[in-house]
Amino acid sequence: MPREFIAFQNYARLIADRNFHMALKNTGIHLMVVFVTVPWLAFMLGFFLSLRKPGYRILRIIFFTPAMISVAAQSMMFMGIYLPEGILNSFLINIGLEELTRVWLGNTSTALGAIIAIDIWGGIGFYGVLFFAALSSLPNELYEAARLDGAGLWVMMWRIAFPLTIDFFGVVLVLQFLWILSGAAQNVLLLTRGGPGRATLTLGYYLYDMAFLTQRLGYSQAIGVVIFITGLVGIILIRRITSKFSYQA
Repeated sequence: MPREFIAFQNYARLIADRNFHMALKNTGIHLMVVFVTVPWLAFMLGFFLSLRKPGYRILRIIFFTPAMISVAAQSMMFMGIYLPEGILNSFLINIGLEELTRVWLGNTSTALGAIIAIDIWGGIGFYGVLFFAALSSLPNELYEAARLDGAGLWVMMWRIAFPLTIDFFGVVLVLQFLWILSGAAQNVLLLTRGGPGRATLTLGYYLYDMAFLTQRLGYSQAIGVVIFITGLVGIILIRRITSKFSYQA
């Protein structure tokens, strides 16, 4: 079959593609929700683990467990949670909140939130253990001096530990950003395939759909270029912002 050079036609189609617009919107929502929850909660978890209270080794293993489970296994586990007769609905019925039960993955108002919840669950423990490793390198003398000045845990966490690990915090934001852009599509593929309707359609999954299901390779490459540029711009912005705060600290 003869090849035809179409220049920038695929990019022009992207501008008018409603599915692409929905994928952008869903990915943006995914990023915002994860960014305001996972890094901050993971940092707090890592800080409390770094205090090495009794049992912290066991807690570290428990919280890191999601990272040792494959994406397929995680998806199947949450499938059992989200089914109409699954764990979540059964729990709501048992505590008298039957009116809150939903077909979580089959409802356009809850499907995207259900997918996002999986990344929040897995991300907090994984990045929490990474923060624990970073915070463990800080000298205990800093905390001891702060205690002598009357500082509590909250002050030590945000006035001492956080400024000293802001660079690593930026690394976590970058990793999370790149995961949402591409890696999180695995959960969408295994659980919803972008549905119901287009409720869980994301950039990563739309790229997979166009490349392997619809087999519009040229169009999928245009989506890939958009994801690449978005990722590059995002990384530069995150590193510049965190570097600025690092210098101020």
